[in-house]
Amino acid sequence: MRNERWRRWGAAVLRILAVAVAYYLTGRIGLLQRVAIDGAVVTPLFLPTGIALSCLLRLGLGVWPGIALGSYLVIETINGFQPSGLAILAGNTLAPVCAALLLRKVGFRPALDRLGDGVALVFLGGMVPMLISATVGSVAVVLSGSLPPNGFWSFWAAWWAGDAMGVLVLTPLLLVLRRPYGLSRDPLRWAEAVALAVGVVCVSLFVTRSSIALLFLVFPLLIWAALRFRLPGAAPCVLLVSVLAISAANDRVGPFAGQSLLEVMVNLQALNGSVALTGLLLSALVTEQQNVREKIEQACLDMAELVERLVPGRPVEAWPPPDREGRRGSGTAGDRSAGD
Repeated sequence: MRNERWRRWGAAVLRILAVAVAYYLTGRIGLLQRVAIDGAVVTPLFLPTGIALSCLLRLGLGVWPGIALGSYLVIETINGFQPSGLAILAGNTLAPVCAALLLRKVGFRPALDRLGDGVALVFLGGMVPMLISATVGSVAVVLSGSLPPNGFWSFWAAWWAGDAMGVLVLTPLLLVLRRPYGLSRDPLRWAEAVALAVGVVCVSLFVTRSSIALLFLVFPLLIWAALRFRLPGAAPCVLLVSVLAISAANDRVGPFAGQSLLEVMVNLQALNGSVALTGLLLSALVTEQQNVREKIEQACLDMAELVERLVPGRPVEAWPPPDREGRRGSGTAGDRSAGD
């Protein structure tokens, strides 16, 4: 029993340390694209929030010390840990914990196979809880003297948007990576996936670096990814578009050239938010409809088997029914039910 207890404690410590390392590393990556507002530093896409929420949903609330430790290391990296860092650390830890509790309260499923799960992740996982970290952190920065009071709202908006985008962009990708997906053996399917990936890369690079306002061209590709590959295809596309857009915004090129910092942040976050919502919600809707269709098909099969048992001498018509040319067509769920 003592050995079992030590193993449980050791596994818990390893999980906490793994969360802290992941939080710190993604924080360092996010700081590569950081923006200075009146001397204070903020990033338009703070990936550690996505890491934190994903770990809380998958590993449980017990890994929250790893989030706190990772947040401490990120704060120390920026300009040393000061007394105001305690408030920032508390906000960065409390926000994803509140998000996980809210999602658990509404019955959120990490599979993201229902439209309601996608909506819950957007609002209860990203937009609402991240108000905590943005507000606590911005107030702490102002009180520490690093940010003048007149810069509070712009800094607060950038902080909130960066944390929320970290959830919307990275959390779906991390959640979908944990699910076992069978690889299709159809070469046409692989060719389509490669064509989609190449298209997303080329189009994203072009529209984020071109002086012509063509950012809307990424949305047909996101719709293609969501309809054909659902969340496993849409989530990487969303992350790629967001990263390339942030890089162009920081370089002030393409559609972000000649804009003030506030204009750049507004346009960037509007694009990232629209891209994340399109990919996430459409994928969840398509998955939900596919699951409903499969349940209807299974119910029809079960009903046919039941009729065969109740009337053993009566032949049961094959399902799905043949079309006019005698072939077994796929048909719709409603057509199949009518045929039975």
